[in-house]
Order: sequence, then structure tokens, then C-alpha cells
Amino acid sequence: MRLEDLIQQYLGELLIREFDFNGALVTIKEVIVDKDLKQAKVKLSFIPFEKELEAFILIDSRKKELQRKLLRKLNIRPLPQLKFEIER
Repeated sequence: MRLEDLIQQYLGELLIREFDFNGALVTIKEVIVDKDLKQAKVKLSFIPFEKELEAFILIDSRKKELQRKLLRKLNIRPLPQLKFEIER
């Protein structure tokens, strides 16, 4: 399994288990890891569109916590830094 797939799988599980998006559905559309493994772009989509900004801010505000939990789960060093983006 590729690193992108592992990050997408485990991050998806964390989003389901640890977040309440107040009626919004959040989907990880794609994870792209740089060749040097420094950064992972996580492209998110939101339904309904009206809750997009609220849900994105919630996820981004807990980025470090998500990073730590992923590191523990995947045990890959260095784990790429997460960078969340809205996919439209």
C-alpha cells in the first residue's frame, strides 16, 4: 500500500471518530505526498457547501493533533507535514 493510501485511510478514520462536523459530510478526495516526503497535500470536499468553511477551519485547527496521531499509527519518520486544501 502506498503512503498516500495509508494517510488517506487512517486520516479518514480519525475524521470520522474524532470530529463532529455538525451535519456536514467531509470526504478526503486525494492525498499527494511530495517526493522528498516533507509535505502531504490532503484535498477535502464538503457537503453541503454552506458548511465547508466551518468544517475546514475545525480540521485545520487540529492539524498538529492529527499529525501526532497519524505518526503513532503509521510509525513513519519523518511523516510528511499535513497541508489541507479544499477541493472544488
